[in-house]
Amino acid sequence: MRQQIENRLIHLSVGINQLTKTLDNSLLSQNIAVQIIRSSSSAALNYGEAQGAESKRDFIHKSSIVLKELRETHISLKLIKESKISLEELELTRLMDECNQLIAIFHKTVTTAKSRI
Repeated sequence: MRQQIENRLIHLSVGINQLTKTLDNSLLSQNIAVQIIRSSSSAALNYGEAQGAESKRDFIHKSSIVLKELRETHISLKLIKESKISLEELELTRLMDECNQLIAIFHKTVTTAKSRI
């Protein structure tokens, strides 16, 4: 299960990186591209950190960072969609759905871990 989540986070980040290559050359596109690449890759990298957590509280903290970065990524995807700066609507929709699923997984993970302290 852990490897599957890790792979999904990595694929999300790679997919977003590919999507940013399709954005127009506006200032908004450039700004969002940099930010969404950072937030999506941060989610994947912090998941790795959470797997090596030193305590339950540390795990909760690091998993909460993953959740925060996923939420930021989702909002950036919404900005791309609403601004119509990408013609890749099908891929954008797929990435938004995957991001939503991962948000739900990490929300449940954090909530469950907190209830067990």
